[in-house]
Amino acid sequence: MRFGAIALLALAATACANAQQAAGRSGFVDAGQTIPGLVVDMRYFGSDNFVGRPVAGYEAPVCLLTREAGAALSQVQAKLKPFGLGLKVFDCYRPQRAVADFVVWAKDFSDQARKAVQYPNVDKSRLFELGYIAEKSGHSRGSTVDLTLVDLASGAEIDMGSGYDLFDTLSWPSDPRPSAQARANRAALQAAMTGEGFRSLKEEWWHFTLNGEPYPETYFDFVVR
Repeated sequence: MRFGAIALLALAATACANAQQAAGRSGFVDAGQTIPGLVVDMRYFGSDNFVGRPVAGYEAPVCLLTREAGAALSQVQAKLKPFGLGLKVFDCYRPQRAVADFVVWAKDFSDQARKAVQYPNVDKSRLFELGYIAEKSGHSRGSTVDLTLVDLASGAEIDMGSGYDLFDTLSWPSDPRPSAQARANRAALQAAMTGEGFRSLKEEWWHFTLNGEPYPETYFDFVVR
């Protein structure tokens, strides 16, 4: 009876977790479909990322966000349009299994394939210590987005002074090394996003999280498809 009770408790816990995940997923939208003109370039679906391969949990190049984050991002896009600018997203909701995949990669010091592009000035053994890799990510809560500005006429990305996911202090919004124009572009992105209720991250010019996010304590793990 004791083992039976334990098994029942385990099943109940699993069912509760599954129900929570399903309920959360129903509160998400495909931002690429709901935000007119949004450019979607989901880096972890492909190989153009710091891991150098598709990441676990990304089965389609789809930008999923909570309804609240999607609505706020739509307002940002609309307010940029009169200036000939738009948004390009690199990552949106990120399954917890993807974060776990990053952790496995970061512990494999033999894999240095993307060092020259993504972390040229950082020893891979220090990625956890310096905060570039962690066991949890705000992206898994569904209201965090990585993005940049694009020129609507040409579709080209606006110069931000560093590439996406560059593990370097050059990526800090406050870093003085980028050109005056790149710093102004970073400031424009910051103003557009914070003006619609997002907060920035001091180490990454591309990273924004919705204030008052609906699932502040939930780290989802349903796949992106």
